[in-house]
Parts: sequence; C-alpha cells; structure tokens
Amino acid sequence: MIDLTIRLKEDPAGVEYVFQLRARDGVLSGDSTLPDPTAALAAVEQFGEQVFLPQPGPPRLCTQQYGGPQVAVVTGTFHGRQVESVFTRTDGCEISRWNAMAPLLGGGPLGGGRAT
Repeated sequence: MIDLTIRLKEDPAGVEYVFQLRARDGVLSGDSTLPDPTAALAAVEQFGEQVFLPQPGPPRLCTQQYGGPQVAVVTGTFHGRQVESVFTRTDGCEISRWNAMAPLLGGGPLGGGRAT
C-alpha cells in the first residue's frame, strides 16, 4: 500500500501545495491528486524505499551547484514503512534525486495541488 502526502513550496515564503498519492497493489486510488499519478506511482515503484530512507555508506561527493529554493516534504506509508523525506535542489545530488522523483513532486509547473 502506498499512501503519501507531498507538500511542495516553490520558495520558502511561497504558497504550499499539497498532493496525495494513494495506491494498493499497484492500482491507483481515485483520490490521488498529483498532475500525473500514473507517472508518480511508476517513479516510486522504480526507485523504491531507497529514495525515501537514508542509505548507509560513505559520504557522497556532490557537485556544488544550486538548483533553486524548492522544497518538498513527503510523508506517509510506502509498502508498510513510514516515510518522512525532504527533497531540495541544494546540490547536484539533491537535484538528481529531485529530477528522478519529479512526477511525485508535482511534475513541472505547479497545478492540480491544493494550496494551503
């Protein structure tokens, strides 16, 4: 079962958008609110829990580039495990992680989410 809430801000002082992704046994629920829930479900299934949970290992070397002030917080349940993960665009590693999960984070331009 997948039951995720995505809270996205384009900048720290901006409007917060809230999206939902819900699925059971690979079938989307009708109350998923992402612009493209099918692509979002495919992304989370492809990358699995490793994208949400810290992985042990040596420190990663990341390019020091800034991709923007966007922040997304993903909380909920992914196949029985609680997740709470923050996505940013603060360096090359985080930009890559963000791009891999773009469908889950609302895709391109904001739309379809509920502003809070």
